[in-house]
Amino acid sequence: MQYQIYQNQSDLRALPRLAAGMANAALSLAPSWLRKLPPVAHTQAAWAMLQRAGLTHHRPDYGLKSVRMGNDDVPIEEERVTGTAFGDLVRFRKANDPDQPRVLLVAPLSGHFATLLRGTIETLLPDNDVYITDWRNARDAPLSAGDFGFDDYVAHVIAFLEAMGPGAHVISVCQPCAHALAAVAIMAEDDNPATPRSVTLMAGPVDTRVNPTSVNTMATSRPIEWFEKELIATVPARYPGAGRRVYPGFVQLTAFMMMNLGRHVDGHVDMYTHLALGRTEEAESAKAFYDEYFAVLDLTAEFYLETVSRVFQQHLLPRGELVWRNRRVDPAAIRRTALFTVEGERDDICSVGQTVAAHDLCSGVFANRKKHHLQPGVGHYGVFSGRKWQTQIYPLVRSVIQAND
Repeated sequence: MQYQIYQNQSDLRALPRLAAGMANAALSLAPSWLRKLPPVAHTQAAWAMLQRAGLTHHRPDYGLKSVRMGNDDVPIEEERVTGTAFGDLVRFRKANDPDQPRVLLVAPLSGHFATLLRGTIETLLPDNDVYITDWRNARDAPLSAGDFGFDDYVAHVIAFLEAMGPGAHVISVCQPCAHALAAVAIMAEDDNPATPRSVTLMAGPVDTRVNPTSVNTMATSRPIEWFEKELIATVPARYPGAGRRVYPGFVQLTAFMMMNLGRHVDGHVDMYTHLALGRTEEAESAKAFYDEYFAVLDLTAEFYLETVSRVFQQHLLPRGELVWRNRRVDPAAIRRTALFTVEGERDDICSVGQTVAAHDLCSGVFANRKKHHLQPGVGHYGVFSGRKWQTQIYPLVRSVIQAND
């Protein structure tokens, strides 16, 4: 009933949101001098905030239409290369199709769409032929599409790399670092021609026994049966995935917001103030952030539960006990793939030490082909977005890719 209750509440909020939008549209036709009067400006801001009071469940647009290369703005076209009911391999094809390193950006599947990495993609685009794992909302996958668990995620990464062909590079961000490392290990052991030339793991939980965060403590504080009973819901009949068991995106978003509730309250107060005072640029920046943040997707129950169990509770990968489709995953089988790990000094989601743990696991990679970077002054998101990502971290990622291309 959890999902149905949420849906009923969402439906009830739709009417006042629609009314607020219509009122604001009517007010926008009033003379500008009238709209600048404080009572009117505050009313308009309040209506705008009410209109925004809700979640969306559809992938936002990447909005990447061109990239600056030298003195030219080169057009970009999103191309679906291959995919399934659960995710697509999307390429950001440049109009002149330059010969550049092919990079697969492995996006988290943790309640938000891959568009959350828009800034990461923008930084990568000038120097690289960028592809991304564009995960779909599980509530849109019919039951006939089957299950999608931990092993299926790994299989998708392998299939996407095979579709890209030999000589690609992998950058895995946050949650799927263990999944991506498992995929590369399987490919290396099979001597798969599409085994990537380098793998960069960024702020990901390879070994959550190291410096556990509050997120890690929460994952180990209760048995997996509790997570299944309390957090898993069934998709309502109105959606294509009706009857599918999922970990709802709205539940994950609530957990994220509670971790930094004060910051989000202040963010909305600031947005209201910017709207009321006519600070258009500041208001648009805040709106763009929350438009993305409040776009949520559901995870299949099996993927969520298996990831919590295998990565955060049993620590199977660092213990050498992770099994993929009845095969033990052995990171030591990786020999010809360079390894680069990145962590943030202030990361309170994936703490220092959890990602660099991959170096010990990848004992088959020569020391001169393994590098690590600890970025001072950044938290979790600062590892792959923002100014320090652009100016300090990405140049190191680029050098690893170019040195092994």
